[in-house]
Amino acid sequence: MSANGPNGLCGLRSARDTLAHVFGYDAFRGEQQTIIEHVAAGGDALVLMPTGGGKSLCYQIPALMRLGTAIIVSPLIALMHDQVSALKEAGVAADCLNSSLGFDAARDTERALYTGKLDLLYVAPERLMTPRFLDQLDHLRDTGRLALFAIDEAHCVSQWGHDFRPEYLQLSILPERYPGIPRIALTATADRQTRDEIIQRLHLTGARCFIASFDRPNIRYTIVEKDDPRRQLLHFIREDIYPHFSRAAGIVYCLSRRKVEETAAWLEEQGITALPYHAGLPTETRSAHQNRFLREDGIVMVATIAFGMGIDKPDVRFVAHLDLPRSIESYYQETGRAGRDGLPAQAWMAWSAQDIVNQRRMIDAGDGVDDRDYETYRRLARNRLDALVGLAEATTCRRQHLLAYFGEEAAPCGNCDNCLEPPQTWDATEAARKALSCVYRTGQRFGTGHLIDVLRGEVTDKVQERGHDRLSTFGIGNDLDEKRWRMVFRQLIAHELVNVDHERYNALTLTDDARPLLRGEVSFTVRLSPEKTRKAKTRRKANMQGIPGGLPGTLFDRLRTWRASTAQERNVPAYVIFHDATLRDIALARPATLNELRQISGVGDRKLEAYGEEILKIVAECG
Repeated sequence: MSANGPNGLCGLRSARDTLAHVFGYDAFRGEQQTIIEHVAAGGDALVLMPTGGGKSLCYQIPALMRLGTAIIVSPLIALMHDQVSALKEAGVAADCLNSSLGFDAARDTERALYTGKLDLLYVAPERLMTPRFLDQLDHLRDTGRLALFAIDEAHCVSQWGHDFRPEYLQLSILPERYPGIPRIALTATADRQTRDEIIQRLHLTGARCFIASFDRPNIRYTIVEKDDPRRQLLHFIREDIYPHFSRAAGIVYCLSRRKVEETAAWLEEQGITALPYHAGLPTETRSAHQNRFLREDGIVMVATIAFGMGIDKPDVRFVAHLDLPRSIESYYQETGRAGRDGLPAQAWMAWSAQDIVNQRRMIDAGDGVDDRDYETYRRLARNRLDALVGLAEATTCRRQHLLAYFGEEAAPCGNCDNCLEPPQTWDATEAARKALSCVYRTGQRFGTGHLIDVLRGEVTDKVQERGHDRLSTFGIGNDLDEKRWRMVFRQLIAHELVNVDHERYNALTLTDDARPLLRGEVSFTVRLSPEKTRKAKTRRKANMQGIPGGLPGTLFDRLRTWRASTAQERNVPAYVIFHDATLRDIALARPATLNELRQISGVGDRKLEAYGEEILKIVAECG
């Protein structure tokens, strides 16, 4: 379908024609068309676009418009196979080269590349850099059949990111070895520092930078303080997800492998189909669980951050975090795996002061960081964690706070927890000063529980043995209950006014930042949990529904059943056949002719030819 027409279908050149006839969409979104035309004309580009924003089309369409084969560098095998399957369903000559292929399959793909039969080839960065593959690229260049390079997940080049792939650094040779061949680097999230690092390390200083809005308006952000987090998670799934989306797919992120397995088993006991995924599981198990998640409806994947990048499943209805992520970038990237089809989705997180302590401890450990880079790593990692804590503690619109981090202004969204149920704030200056004084008076050698006993005037054996019932801080906080005091200490830890000394049984110690507060030079205001009013609950449910009105459930269910069967026959994920959004549009429009079906978003020429008559028959039967 490229300009040289290797598969002989239609040799399309226009971006709009390619969009309509191949991919079945009638209009570009945002700057897609500008990006596509810039790259198709031979320009380099750096594209920052949110997950679900249409990044893939920004290189797939230029690949079909330019002469020869486009080389797509992708870090994950699962992503390659899904995108290749989707392109083949659309009638595009695409394939991939990675370690999952046997010798014969890899040889056949290399032969198709050499003879010019491919429009797009997805390749792992380590495969691309081998002498054998570079020789093949040299052949394409010398015969004028090297269309472009697309570097997906470009943030993997950042040495300070958790997705760092050393092989990506070697991609800097591309402009030297293949001058004049356009390159497009793409990522769903990158702060200014990571953006600059991508430009520097991939030698994209002359590239045009396209930064789309980072807003995902269909995602609702909710962040709560931990209070029996498993039960909170279960309540969220049952009350906020299942009433609106039955058989909903979701992802639950946990920090440790043990917690992943325990949470998955517990959800199973509660009647929710859940699978664990982490790097410690056998490769076969991970692969089987990932395939089930991609191919079946209603699977909840409980995972560490080892799962997610490159997962192209569009109908994930929620992403939940049972532990604090490492940064706003991580949070944004992970929550961005929800709602890629544009339908309502939720990002829910439970956090605690202990999460902050754990993250800071891992940062300070600096595992795998070169000694000379340690201080830089520690400073950047702590800054990013602090920004995420700021988001968790925010009392104003979550979306505004999140977008501001990426340099984007926005009005209050009206669809996050803070907008729907505005939290109260409390001037905790006096309580915080009492708490800090108690830490100091007790010698900075005791944990939160003991300090609260002293503040509340509890005459325990430990308090008496230490003589702390004779301190000036004994009983000065008996006006607050234990829960409120724990909240005060949690906030003091979050703001790094006190540290947790793990070598001394989690003893709290003062930091230099505590001095201005102790001296009365600054105030200390904290967030309180919102009141759970009936009005707020009603508003929350009403806003989540967001499903097209009058949707014929029986027809939609029939279409999904047909899609599942078809996908199984073709051994591809169901969404490769059609997205839920396309099936919903079909159920609402009830097309009676192929021409009417052609007008549905997501129905291109090849899919119309392959599935059109079957779909019309189902629509007629449900008439």
